[in-house]
Amino acid sequence: MSQAILVGIQLPGVSDAAHAAGLEELGHLVKTLGYAVVGTLSQKRDAIDGRTVLGKGRIDDLAAIAEDLDAVLVVVDLEVSPSQIRNLEQAIGIQVLDRTGVIMEIFHRHARSREAKLQIEIARLKYIAPRLRDMSGGGERRQGSGSGESDLDLDRRTVRDRLAEARRELADLQRESDRRRAARGDQLRVALVGYTNAGKSSLMRALTGSDVLVADQLFATLDTTVRALRPETTPRVLVTDTVGFIKKLPHDLVASFRSTLAEALEASLLMFVVDASDPAYLSHLAVTRDVLYEIGAGSVPSCLVLNKIDRVSETDRAALRETHPDAFPLSSLDPADVAALRQTIIDFFEASMVDEHIRVPYAKQALIRDVYETTRVLSQESDATGQIFKVRGLPDAIARLRKMSA
Repeated sequence: MSQAILVGIQLPGVSDAAHAAGLEELGHLVKTLGYAVVGTLSQKRDAIDGRTVLGKGRIDDLAAIAEDLDAVLVVVDLEVSPSQIRNLEQAIGIQVLDRTGVIMEIFHRHARSREAKLQIEIARLKYIAPRLRDMSGGGERRQGSGSGESDLDLDRRTVRDRLAEARRELADLQRESDRRRAARGDQLRVALVGYTNAGKSSLMRALTGSDVLVADQLFATLDTTVRALRPETTPRVLVTDTVGFIKKLPHDLVASFRSTLAEALEASLLMFVVDASDPAYLSHLAVTRDVLYEIGAGSVPSCLVLNKIDRVSETDRAALRETHPDAFPLSSLDPADVAALRQTIIDFFEASMVDEHIRVPYAKQALIRDVYETTRVLSQESDATGQIFKVRGLPDAIARLRKMSA
């Protein structure tokens, strides 16, 4: 297994604990890429060195450590400029990545659907574009075409053209996603949101009985998955598993995952899933809430799910209950816990439902299917003009059915 060294810069205002936690998380990211973390180097600085990130003495230390440990990669826990990466690579003689570059690579490897692959490609192209000057090795003129176009100019045009093409293709896919989401407009929807590796996919599988990917690694889920709550309810409840968040998630990636974030924005209920056994769960919860607030989902009704409670001691469970009295403690491996959460979801939607009557004329019998799909039919009668249903459902769904049957 290839070996990597982590580099952290502790700036003023960053506590020792926060600095250590950031390096630990970076280590998990690097391991997700398949590297063994064999060394860590930290430095307290008042400001980042504009040329090489680190001071000269620490660069010499880093070069010596890399040589002694036979490392092939250095990863810096910052977003680093192209020139800083180039200068650092020249100084130590091995490849350098920053935190954003690592996350981009993980997303690239884990994307499965065409939409997710395009979203990540767009983010990567936007990340690469300002770095082309340092990656191209110079701006020599290209011979033969007669245009006098330099290698750098050609690279920039290639990236610009591919970016435009990818955006057009993604727009087409997202229009189709929007149509599918609009078709589900009257259905009850729950979105599972939370930090990466909080256990959302395991909970999704337990709630829906679906064969979704479950892996103990960061960003195992990048594609939006929508499944029905099982056993099915009437009306049906849809559960959405979304991409996990992470501290310092590159802004372009947040912007790119419009469709998965739109599912959260349009959900009737957000379930904030946290790994209750992780000492940093409060920080993870804050990151998730900040991102959802950024996209306008801050006002969506929500509840907190303290997942992986089976890994928490009884003393810590008592502390969690005191800190979060309204939260739902759960192990997605415990069928009784999952059944109780399922009932909590059902009760949430039941509280908003009303009982009404809907008349469907005989000339519009095709509407009966919609009545059964979007409401719970309590009774059914017939008269000379049509069928009368007593239903229980959300006011908006009932209003839509009445409008269609008028």
